[in-house]
Amino acid sequence: MIKGSIVAIATPMKQNGVIDWGSLINLVKFHLINKTDAILAAGTTGENTTMTLEEHFRVIHTIVKEVNKKIPIVAGVGANSTKEAVNLTKMAKEAGAEYGLSVTPYYNKPTQKGMYNHFKEVASVGLPIIVYNVPKRTGVDINNETILKLSKIENIVGIKESSGNLARALELIDQYKDKEFYLLSGDDSTACEFILAGGHGVISVSSNIVPKQMHELCIASRKGKLELAYKINKKLMPLHYALSLESNPIPVKWALKKMGLVKKGIRLPLTWLSKKYHKTLLKTLKSLEVIKS
Repeated sequence: MIKGSIVAIATPMKQNGVIDWGSLINLVKFHLINKTDAILAAGTTGENTTMTLEEHFRVIHTIVKEVNKKIPIVAGVGANSTKEAVNLTKMAKEAGAEYGLSVTPYYNKPTQKGMYNHFKEVASVGLPIIVYNVPKRTGVDINNETILKLSKIENIVGIKESSGNLARALELIDQYKDKEFYLLSGDDSTACEFILAGGHGVISVSSNIVPKQMHELCIASRKGKLELAYKINKKLMPLHYALSLESNPIPVKWALKKMGLVKKGIRLPLTWLSKKYHKTLLKTLKSLEVIKS
């Protein structure tokens, strides 16, 4: 079962935008040492939308090989073209991923029926699929009724809920309490409440920076240890805020560079973090003792 802190791992790049494969392997080792529960490879934080198909495959395969079955690997396989999403899912399966994360089709704004049929096609590949709902990025919101219908399809095994509507997420949790369906938060700032209510974990941006603390937060929340969960969550809230100062993964790559884990590299249309945010993020990193100066 996939649960706990699932890092949406950043893809290290050199200043010219070429993927830094050595740093990617070192990042994976960093997460294995610090108890990350699973890795999402080539997701939004991994800048999958700017990758070639060859790069996409190699990123997933590199992570799969380095992890060597120690923890589960989820691969980003979303696209707004159903045919492309199916092909990405086939590729992820071939690369060795155990799950695929497939976002609701963006820009073309399909109906609920269109999204149902889209994910049905993606699931037909045979790789277990986690549906990703993030309307603020995609312009479309898959409703709980459609998710319930999708959960009855073979190989659709979970939802990453990033609508920002905690009440609706809690409604989903209530519907699936006694069913084999993964309920994953896609929002670090509300993940604690989500898991305390019965969710299984979080696909996290913040765990790029504080993997051990996010792992511990998930454990405390899943065990219902309210005092400990709230204590960890309170400490991490400034980081969740700071990592959203500009579009993800801009702040997280800047933070990883400050930690000495990656070089200064990001692909257009994203740019390096604006100087006006450096002080805020630096202060947050120091307060969490992930950097000393």
